[in-house]
Order: sequence, then C-alpha cells, then structure tokens
Amino acid sequence: MSQQPAPSIESSDRIWTLPNAISFIRLLGVPLFLYLLLGVENDVAAVIVLMIGGSTDWVDGYIARRMNSVSRLGELLDPFADRLYIVATLIGFTVREVIPLWLTGALLLREAVLGVVLLILRRHGYGPPPVHYVGKTGTFLLLASFPLILLAKAVPSIEWWVGPVGWGLSWWALGLYWCAAALYVVQAVRVLRADREGSS
Repeated sequence: MSQQPAPSIESSDRIWTLPNAISFIRLLGVPLFLYLLLGVENDVAAVIVLMIGGSTDWVDGYIARRMNSVSRLGELLDPFADRLYIVATLIGFTVREVIPLWLTGALLLREAVLGVVLLILRRHGYGPPPVHYVGKTGTFLLLASFPLILLAKAVPSIEWWVGPVGWGLSWWALGLYWCAAALYVVQAVRVLRADREGSS
C-alpha cells in the first residue's frame, strides 16, 4: 500500500486566527516592557514580559502549523513582532546601559542592511526572500539571551552564572544574525541577476 504524501500547509487570508491573536498580544507586550524597563524600572517584571514574548514566538508558529491556520497576515506579523521586540529591547537596554553601545550598533546595522535589501527587491517587484533557519535560530537565541542578561542585572546573587549564559547566547545570536544577513543578500543578488538575464 503506497503512502500518501503529507498535505502542504498553504497560507490563507484569514485574520482572526489563534496564532494571529497571540502575535497581537506579543505586540502589546512591547510598550508594557518599555514601561517596566524605563518607566518604573521594575527589571524583574520586565524580564517576565520578555520571557513571555520570546516563548510565544515559538508557540504561535507551532499552533499555526498544527492547526493548519497559517495566514498571510501571520507570516507578516510574526517576524514584525520579533523585530519590534529586538529593537525595543536594544533601545531600552542601551538607555539603561545593560548592554554596550557596540552590540546595539552591530544588531541595528544588520537590520538596516536587510531593510535596504528588501527595498531593492520591492523596487524590482519581488517580495522578501524566504526566511532561513539560520536567521530563525539567531532570532531565537537573541530573544532567549535578552531576559537572561537583564535578569543578571536585576538579581546580582545569580549574576555569576546567568550573565555568562546570557552573553554566550547573545554572541552566538550575533554571529548567526550576520550569517543570515549574508545569505539573504546572496539570495537577493541571485534573484536580481536572474531577472536581469531573463529580460536581456
């Protein structure tokens, strides 16, 4: 008896899905995190918000695949929420001097490079390149490292082991982040080169 191939998951135009609701809640967590970090300087509560935001990044994708509720809106919301959390955290951490300025610059420069690549692709009628697992892994490690780095500052008694773990993850994330950026640039160059050769 031949085995039937697994059905592919296609994106739908639905808006009100459970994964999208989780993504919306994640977005609401960004201003709450900034208020806790910069407003009242409640670092422990800010760590909790960061941990929830990072963990739900995996949850909404898992639910979307398991429930076959992948939507085009969700495909946009998920990476947008990731980048918003990362940028907000970098700004907040830099203001509070939790991380050095060079790390903020290195991560924001990577986002700027990808932004330029996306603008060039859009100008030629192409959407963003497909998400690479290297980039997803880098994002996951970065979102995992942020709460640990802040926790080390908020609770000095555990800084001796939480700090090195958090910074180790951040170094891995930074390397994978730039590797992914290089892969996206290569993909964009290939697409534009093929387009130019096809039109010539």
